[in-house]
Amino acid sequence: MYRHIIMLLLCLPMSAIGQSTATAQISSFDISDPIRESSKKIWVYLPMGYENSNKKYPVLYMHDAQNLFDNSTAYAGEWNVDETLDSLKLDVIVIGIEHGNEKRIDELTPFPNEKYGGGQADPYLDFIVQTLKPHVDKNYRTKQNRKNTMIMGSSLGGLVSYYALLRHPTIFGKAGVFSPSLWFSDEIFQLTERTKKINANIYLLAGDSESENLVAELNRLHAMLIGKSATVHCTIIKDGKHNEKLWRESFAHAVQWLMSAKN
Repeated sequence: MYRHIIMLLLCLPMSAIGQSTATAQISSFDISDPIRESSKKIWVYLPMGYENSNKKYPVLYMHDAQNLFDNSTAYAGEWNVDETLDSLKLDVIVIGIEHGNEKRIDELTPFPNEKYGGGQADPYLDFIVQTLKPHVDKNYRTKQNRKNTMIMGSSLGGLVSYYALLRHPTIFGKAGVFSPSLWFSDEIFQLTERTKKINANIYLLAGDSESENLVAELNRLHAMLIGKSATVHCTIIKDGKHNEKLWRESFAHAVQWLMSAKN
């Protein structure tokens, strides 16, 4: 029942609820996706002091941009990413990628599910790597190597963030994997098993009230990663539910851990 409800929610379009809460650090642009022959809206967070410095910054790519910065575009409350980073005074650029509404399941799932379809994460990640990242690196002062290129998301976004490390290990060195939909296909575990070494920093997070299987699935993945040389931080939040509140309240610790990780 839990999974059916979540998948129905994932298919719903975002609806405006209230006035914009995005801070002055937020801007946006549209970019063509030649692989999927479409256009994507991209949200950009620039750290405080960016305009008055010549520094280069690490970059965090995040999925579901509608939910990250602005309550007026969020489905069930935003993550407060901009306010959090402002308060922490972290030197990081965040690139938020809007999901494709009815295409979200396709974009964020590496392998198809018998009931829900999907399995088109490869072209989505190719767009990030081949089109979006070069544009970001050209137009913003970025640190371009893998140890300064992070990716983060929740639910299906957590799943695809983890998959990005496996498919593009020379691009992404760090990932925030919140409440990943590991149930969508067991092939993600099979791919992990086949991968000889995963030289990455990974922040795993789940709430113990999300579903009856998620904690066990996350612990299974955690154990596999330890055997693959990954550096992993795994957090299980007591009474945590599958929602924006859990991810919003966990974001600050996760991004600080990822930025300080040295692997």
